[in-house]
Amino acid sequence: MTHNNFNQKQSFSVEAKISYSNMIKAEALRLGFSACGIAPAEEINAENKMFLKEWLVNGYQGSMDYMANNLEKRSDPNLLVEGTKSIVSVALNYYPQQLLDDSQYQFAWYAYGKDYHDIMRKKMNELMEYINREIAIVNGRVFCDTAPVLDRYWAWRAGLGWIGKNTQLIIPKAGSSFFLGELFIDIELAYDTPLKDRCGNCNRCQQACPTQAFEAPHKLDARKCLSYVTIESREDIPIELRKKMGNRIYGCDECQRVCPWTRFAIPCQTTELQPAPEFMQMTREEWHNLSEETYRKLFKGSAVKRAKYSGLVRNIEAAGYPNNSGANPD
Repeated sequence: MTHNNFNQKQSFSVEAKISYSNMIKAEALRLGFSACGIAPAEEINAENKMFLKEWLVNGYQGSMDYMANNLEKRSDPNLLVEGTKSIVSVALNYYPQQLLDDSQYQFAWYAYGKDYHDIMRKKMNELMEYINREIAIVNGRVFCDTAPVLDRYWAWRAGLGWIGKNTQLIIPKAGSSFFLGELFIDIELAYDTPLKDRCGNCNRCQQACPTQAFEAPHKLDARKCLSYVTIESREDIPIELRKKMGNRIYGCDECQRVCPWTRFAIPCQTTELQPAPEFMQMTREEWHNLSEETYRKLFKGSAVKRAKYSGLVRNIEAAGYPNNSGANPD
């Protein structure tokens, strides 16, 4: 299609908005994204704004102080990127082709391959270049877990799925194993309709949580969550949580694993997200003898580096706590 040079204040016709939106979604899928939707860049609704404030007041963010920063920008995309009119939300599947054996120490599925930030950003930049080349010269920014943006809210608002009781974005007939990212752009497009919650009466995620970190449906106390404890927190792991770790040394996917929608998950095909054989073959003994040099080789360009060598060693030692069963609950 011929590139459109136009004054940014000019509006598209309804037909053009639909056409351009479809073009963006088609290109997103071509680039390897699993889903793409578009939402108007409006202030988040009052219900979600109140929920966020109450969550913070209760201290459920733990030591993640950044969650309380820039609250206004989290609530209004135009305060983050002035002039934003549309938010293009994308999702990239990370469900592993092969899972670590139950006898091995466990890592969160998202951390099996290379760092998702780099992979997502590259694809989103390519999508932004496509928009500039084929649709219009736009002003905007690309975000992937790197700014005060409510990723799951915008994915829901853009019609990708709904936020489940386990607080994950659940995509129909696909599950919740997805990385999320956004393009903030200053042109109006055709917008998608948010999906209704389809968790129903199911509460398997809450029942399966090893530490009972869910205070209520959709309400997670990060301070009790093993993902927070083993990745985000820099503190010593409390004994009561060590007893619940089992063989988990980086993250916890239990609330995703038991979700009925996960049975629809399709193994990801993204080359960079495939785990290295050396990682998949590590034994417990090898983890307990992990050197910093081996750590650097195993996790070069990996999201696991967020926990740092000292953090991973702390987790390995905690997983060896005498009262641990050494296995995940069924």
